[in-house]
Amino acid sequence: MRITPLDIQQQQFKGKMLGGLDPHEVDAFLQTVAEEMESLVRENAELKEQCKRATVEMEQMAQQEKNLRETMLAAQKITEEMKANAQKEAALVVSEAEVKAEKIVADAERRLSQLNDQIQEIRRQRLQFESSFKSLLDTHYKMLALDEE
Repeated sequence: MRITPLDIQQQQFKGKMLGGLDPHEVDAFLQTVAEEMESLVRENAELKEQCKRATVEMEQMAQQEKNLRETMLAAQKITEEMKANAQKEAALVVSEAEVKAEKIVADAERRLSQLNDQIQEIRRQRLQFESSFKSLLDTHYKMLALDEE
């Protein structure tokens, strides 16, 4: 059974006839004990309240820490995914650039081949023209030589 300050204040003692307790001293002592107990009860209640607040605060901090860890892990995962995606995209860009470069080189080689063919055709035509022109000149020279004779 718990004793309250009020229980102490209302406690009555039976006095002995001779050599018993002084009721005023007992009452004064009980009053002092009741006041001290009341102070201790208040302090105990305040400490319990502080403990509850500290417990709640600690639980909130633990939850915040958990949330922060989860957020950091999520951010790390997102960062890794972004890095992987960037690497894939870079590889794709490089691959596309290589394909374009190969096409440009192939087109350039094809054009070079066409130009070489055209040059050969122009040389052939020039040789043919020179030969035809020489032949024409020879014919005219022979005709002039016959006319002079």
